[in-house]
Parts: sequence; C-alpha cells; structure tokens
Amino acid sequence: MHDHDSERLASFADVLAGELPGIWASRYHPPEDKDDLAELTDRVWDMDLVAQTLAEHPLQQAAVLTRQDGAQLVVLDRPGRGGFLVAAVAPGDVPAEAFRGMREPDGIVLTDDPFQSAELVAGDLLARFDTALAQVRCNAAGIHPTQPDRVVLTWQPDGSLAADPVSETVAVVLTANGFVRDESGVHRLSGDDTTAQARAVRAIGPLLDAHGIATALQHPSGRIAPTATPPTPMASPSAARASAGRGR
Repeated sequence: MHDHDSERLASFADVLAGELPGIWASRYHPPEDKDDLAELTDRVWDMDLVAQTLAEHPLQQAAVLTRQDGAQLVVLDRPGRGGFLVAAVAPGDVPAEAFRGMREPDGIVLTDDPFQSAELVAGDLLARFDTALAQVRCNAAGIHPTQPDRVVLTWQPDGSLAADPVSETVAVVLTANGFVRDESGVHRLSGDDTTAQARAVRAIGPLLDAHGIATALQHPSGRIAPTATPPTPMASPSAARASAGRGR
C-alpha cells in the first residue's frame, strides 16, 4: 500500500465528511488495523457492488464516517478503477433477528470529487440508510419485549428453588443447569443434593449475567426452607455485581 493511496483515501473521506448534512467525523484505518478492517468487512450493509468488491479484494484500508447519532458509512478504494465506493455500516447494537427480511441499503460508486460525491450520498444512500436504520431499530424493539432484567429464585419449604415463568433465554439456561419446568410454567431445582444445587446456582449467575440479566435468591415471605440453608457460595458473585451495577 503506497503512502499516496492512503493519503488519497484519507483526504477524500475528510472532505466528504465535512460536506455531508449533519455532523460527521472521519477516521482512517490503515492496513495495520487488521481487526478493525475485519470487523468492518463483516458489518458492511451491502449485498451488491460493495459486497462483490470485498469478496474479490479483501479490505486493505478504509475510512469510517461517523455521524453524531452514531450512524456510520465506510469509504473504500475501488481497486483497478477510478473513484471510490461508499456503503452503510450495519449497527452493531441490535440482534441479528432485527435484520431478517430487510433489504440492504446497498452502497454506491463515487467519483474523485468529494463535493459532487457528497451530493450523491446525501441524495441517495443516506435516505435509504436512514430508512433502513429506523426499520431495524423498530424490529429490534419488538424482539423479546417481555424479557426480564432479573430472575428471582425463591426457596421452597422442601428445600427446592423455584423461578416464576421466565423468557426463553432464561429458560434455556435454567434447564441446562438442572431446573425442571412444571405445568404452570415455574422452573424448579430439587434440594435433594444441596451440593449440586449450590453448584447449579453458581453456574447460572454468569450465564444470565452475559445476557444482562441479574439473579437474586430470596425466601418467601414468612416462610424459611426447613431442610436447606443456602451455603455462602450460592450467592453468585457475578449476579451480585450485575444487580448492584444496575442499581436494582
């Protein structure tokens, strides 16, 4: 990669960012930024010309334009041809299901003139990009809308633990660690083996924490389990930190 090539791309992206509507910042990624370039390749929101170009020519450098609201565009060389390519970057903070069935806001070809290119981006790609962003975030808001941010495990008089009906994500974790779902939808963990019970509770804390879900242990009001006192290790450190960190 010649210094001239990198300067050409970086300079073009800087001027383009200043000409687009809104407030944009430009950041150049040289060949040494291998991890960033690999992530960009995965997040390019295109199934047309830009995707084909990346399949034929692995990304060696790029410039990322970031709008004040977090929306991003990526500017690329057009190997063997003049001009540049620009494409939307898919948001990384929404689940994959939110993109299902959506048409990609495919990128476009730009000339070497950043001022003319800014007009092309504003009049075409940005409009389609903003529409797609709004749709994908709307889709994301409708995914698992009732998933709780805390699971409460309640001690029962027979020494078992019970969790009220939970989301599918939580149910998978509980079932994998010995809980059994009854007909009412409550998940229960037997207290016959207190060592295994404690091990299971310690295991689910970090697993649920990874999904942003805290875990809490409690006795039912006025009722203390007569056959099993929860040993100290059962209060999952991970869950306690998650609960405290979220102020819940």
